[in-house]
Amino acid sequence: MKNIYPLKVTWGDTDAAGIVFYPNFYRWMDQSTHELFGANGLKVSTLQKEKDIIFPLLETFCTFKAPLVHEDEIQVHSEVDEVQNKVFKVNHQFYKGKDIVAQGYEKRAWTSVAGEQPQAVEIPVDVKKMMEQRH
Repeated sequence: MKNIYPLKVTWGDTDAAGIVFYPNFYRWMDQSTHELFGANGLKVSTLQKEKDIIFPLLETFCTFKAPLVHEDEIQVHSEVDEVQNKVFKVNHQFYKGKDIVAQGYEKRAWTSVAGEQPQAVEIPVDVKKMMEQRH
């Protein structure tokens, strides 16, 4: 499962030095994961409202290769890389033109919030198959 999420760096994304403040890459990875699922017919809001499913972060990582500044236009290329019974990993590559400026990943758990406590549950077979598709 893949998706490309375009975005433009805003003034508020930058720090005093005029470059993107690093936590924004994590925010963009989160947004990009939501866009990835939505583009594949699994809107996060619908999963939560209708299925009591969320996918909280278990682990995240990002490495930075070049700075971004106000008004840079970038694309976040996101792809599900690993799928286990209850956990999946999404890789993200940040492109400015043809150059990779950052890359990272998120590990998330397919989690039910139907009970008193959130609990990781098995990813449904049809969703798992969708996640494992390579385009």
